[in-house]
Amino acid sequence: MTEMRPGDLRELSTGELVAQMSAQVSRLVRDELRLAQAELRQKGKRAGIGAGLTGTAGVLALLGLGGLEAAAIAALAMVLPVWACALIVGAALLLLAGVLGLVGSKQLKRGVPPIPEQAIASVQRDAQAVKEGGRREFR
Repeated sequence: MTEMRPGDLRELSTGELVAQMSAQVSRLVRDELRLAQAELRQKGKRAGIGAGLTGTAGVLALLGLGGLEAAAIAALAMVLPVWACALIVGAALLLLAGVLGLVGSKQLKRGVPPIPEQAIASVQRDAQAVKEGGRREFR
């Protein structure tokens, strides 16, 4: 479809103008949907990679924590019975896990849902441009 200058539009009939507008709106909607799909695809890919890396880090941290737990129990066993050392270290770890769980849950609740922000902003700009264009034409 070729671009027409504003002067050329006056030569078209109302039916032709409506058909042209319909085609342009359809193209605009398809383009905005493609933008939203691409944006969500990119965000999903990043989230997947991030989740995988975070999961791996969690497993490694758990293994490291097990080694530190054994070392702490062994160090305390020099002063207290082994069962008391294991109880103290286990309780401390559970307390830490509870605090981290609460903080993590608050962060998840504050998280932004995955929405196509760029596409929404683009649609809002397009709608504003159409409104402003319509006002200029009817003055």
